[in-house]
Amino acid sequence: METIREIQAYAYIVATIFLVVMMYSYLYHLYKAEKKGTRNYEQYGNIALHDNIDDAPIENRTPSNKEKE
Repeated sequence: METIREIQAYAYIVATIFLVVMMYSYLYHLYKAEKKGTRNYEQYGNIALHDNIDDAPIENRTPSNKEKE
């Protein structure tokens, strides 16, 4: 019974470390994309406020934008 609890504890620690690394990697990706100017994520904060059908799109789709993705 003690072995199972030890395995659970190690799995919990490994999963926690993995998720922390993934979260900081994603935050670094967001920071880097905004710093390079490829995408401004602050614009997406207003999506919930401007969600009517006749509202202007947040980001226009142009060929240059598609190439960046």
